[in-house]
Amino acid sequence: MNKLFLSFFIFCVSLSLQANTPQKLNLNQNWVFRQYNLGEWLPACVPGTIHTDLLNNGQIPDPFYRVNEKDLQWIDKINWEYKTTFHLNDTLEKKKQKRLTFSGLDTYADIYLNGQKLGHTDNMFRTWSYDISSLLKKGDNELRIVFFSPVRKGLEAMENYGLKLPAGNDQSVLGGMGMNQVSVFTRKAPYHYGWDWGPRLVTSGIWRDVILEAWDDLKIEDIFIHQLKVNKKAAQLNAEITLNTSDPHEVCVEILYNNKTISQQNLRLKNGINHIGLPINIRKPRLWWSNGLGKPELYTFQVNVKSKDSLLDSRQITTGLRTLRLIRKKDKAGETFYFELNGIPVFAKGANYIPNDVFLPRINRADYEKVIANAQNAHMNMLRIWGGGIYEDDYFYELCDKNGIMVWQDFMFACSMYPGNAEFLENVRQEAKDNLIRLRNHPCIALWCGNNEIGGAWHHGSPGGWGWKKQFTPAEQDTLFQAYTTIFHQILPDAVAKYSTNSPYWASSPMAGPDKFDFEIQPGNSGDNHYWGVWHGKHRLEEYANYVGRFMSEYGFQSFPEFATVQKYALPEDYNIESDVMTSHQRSGIGNLRIREYIGWYYTVPEDFEQFLYTSQVLQARAMKTALQAHRQAMPYCMGSLVWQLNDCWPVASWSTTDYYHQWKAAHYAIREICKPTILIPRQIKPTELEIWVVNDLLQKIKGTYSIELFDFDGQQFYSRKDRFLIEGNISSKIASFHTEDLLKGKEKTQVVAVLKICQGKTILDEQYFYFTEPKNLELPKQPHITTQLFEKNGKKYLTVTTDKLACNVLFYSPDASVTFSDNYIDLLPGRTYILELRTAAEHYTIKTRFIQ
Repeated sequence: MNKLFLSFFIFCVSLSLQANTPQKLNLNQNWVFRQYNLGEWLPACVPGTIHTDLLNNGQIPDPFYRVNEKDLQWIDKINWEYKTTFHLNDTLEKKKQKRLTFSGLDTYADIYLNGQKLGHTDNMFRTWSYDISSLLKKGDNELRIVFFSPVRKGLEAMENYGLKLPAGNDQSVLGGMGMNQVSVFTRKAPYHYGWDWGPRLVTSGIWRDVILEAWDDLKIEDIFIHQLKVNKKAAQLNAEITLNTSDPHEVCVEILYNNKTISQQNLRLKNGINHIGLPINIRKPRLWWSNGLGKPELYTFQVNVKSKDSLLDSRQITTGLRTLRLIRKKDKAGETFYFELNGIPVFAKGANYIPNDVFLPRINRADYEKVIANAQNAHMNMLRIWGGGIYEDDYFYELCDKNGIMVWQDFMFACSMYPGNAEFLENVRQEAKDNLIRLRNHPCIALWCGNNEIGGAWHHGSPGGWGWKKQFTPAEQDTLFQAYTTIFHQILPDAVAKYSTNSPYWASSPMAGPDKFDFEIQPGNSGDNHYWGVWHGKHRLEEYANYVGRFMSEYGFQSFPEFATVQKYALPEDYNIESDVMTSHQRSGIGNLRIREYIGWYYTVPEDFEQFLYTSQVLQARAMKTALQAHRQAMPYCMGSLVWQLNDCWPVASWSTTDYYHQWKAAHYAIREICKPTILIPRQIKPTELEIWVVNDLLQKIKGTYSIELFDFDGQQFYSRKDRFLIEGNISSKIASFHTEDLLKGKEKTQVVAVLKICQGKTILDEQYFYFTEPKNLELPKQPHITTQLFEKNGKKYLTVTTDKLACNVLFYSPDASVTFSDNYIDLLPGRTYILELRTAAEHYTIKTRFIQ
């Protein structure tokens, strides 16, 4: 009986505490939409977009299928409206303060509550909040939002500004706008207007949550864990807490970790906003480390605000304790550019990241988990969130925190000049504030960067830059560059310094130095670099080794997605790289033909469509392997290599290493091998000499053995050598060199393969197959006989693979089921047995292979 009474008492106390603390009501339910003032109301999904709501209601076809995108450009010219009715219960109704918050509205909208206009929004990236304490009524309330055509509003802004600004990736002609590229006048995801890897589908809608908040006396608005000094001995922190009170209060603010109070303070709060600071000191903290260097330790702190015995509000915040700095020091070559984590120089291995879908609300937690797992499993430790997309969802950063993925965070400006009128600049200032405050506790944030390629584009090949300047008078050029300077050298760095004191700022990528005139397009001796000589400049892949900068923040090479992905958007009659469908799903004007041209340089160009898709992936893998090897071999001169790009926003031929459905391309398998902590790099400086390099990202020295064996394509070994090596931690070093003629023993280089290996004890650290000439020159066996045998062990499925002759870049796939393999696109040598783990939910499936012919 006493236990029952105690349980009831605890339950009542819990209800009492809950009644005193702020409450939230999610308002994502029961929405309907229609064309503004026209037609019937149809069910809508919130978060959502107008395109996906039309699609879900059968009003339009799939925008990704074949060339449907072209017929859906009318949607962004229309005004739309959404509404819902929600019930205000007694608990919320009795609260003194009530606030309506929109985490994301895309983009131009008027908001009405019970017929009363709350306000107008004009920035997709901002959070919009309204005090509705006097507007709510008990019972049912109607919330209505009118969305205005983003392209028509952009056109108005352009006409008011008086200048057309350069925005080459804005596919305005496809959108029926002629040469009116209005995207730069709207604070909205630039890639929605099209890019050279994405469609033009200019969305509107409620793209993030709608929340009703209600409280009485006090609400915790924000907590910032300001890391003053962090090392392995101690962490000195200051919890900067923002409190919103309706009346003056005597309160006790306490901070708990693992249910123990670690800091507290009694104070009197004034009416309104209060900013307070509480010190936190932690002895021997568990530090946050990036992927490959250690465990990304996280701390969750709880902040309680009490008045006497009453809990007014409570909130938790998670962060990681680390010191993460951008190191730029003068050296003999120029100036360093690298990230130092907890005192350790880190070679950044990773990729550029774009949004996972053109329809943002379709991205779910599983999508984010796959993306971050794809990065982590490829040994990446950094992603660059590119400036033509969005400031990502909170869950994205939480996953980066948990998995040790550092984030280079661009502000959302890319490849365009922007207006400098007062209204636009103030909008940018508030956008920066909102997102810096939202993201500043994430330990993964390594850097805030002002923009993508704008400064370089304006200055490149001066006086014309990318050609932008030619359309403007000298006075107009001065006006535009002044706007650039104001945004990227004043507003944004000031905001970073004020709201996110734990992160450095870099004005543009690429950039040679911090000054607004410091730009080099080709890899130089300072700053970060984008190298597009390979691909856009038609340089050979080998040129990656000759264009190595201090930090390579962009470079890439295109390929097609796998055939199973192409089948999702194309019909058999479209299976030609020059068909309307295949060119529509290739947004780089030179793309498909450039891929074919490059294939011809290194391989025999396949006539078969499926073989062509496959060969494009093999070529992309070769390109990324060549680049990454050059960058890693050059450490510590080069200390970063970020591939363009990790992912896709729709099914397309692009520079991605994983496709829209998160399937790994050949390049991603190659990146996984080249990004391992310890790798060997065979490097043929000239035809007569072969060098062997070892790169060790680990902090410990490695004492091991290396071996080199040469085989003919029938698997007969004719050369073998084994020796010891020692390499220090966090370094790249040459461990051996050979004369090519000593290795070949009179054999033709077109008929041999070298197998190189480094081991530590019995553990193989890395193994590489090396060929002395390009693939198309190799006298490869025409029809190697590859045998596969399935078996199960401990509940897992495996595939045993052998071959009678050398087979290069062997792809394992199933034409009738979804099957993934632990490794793929691998070279098979006779006399060896290869074992792959496979995963599939299918009970019946067949395994097939492809290889270079």
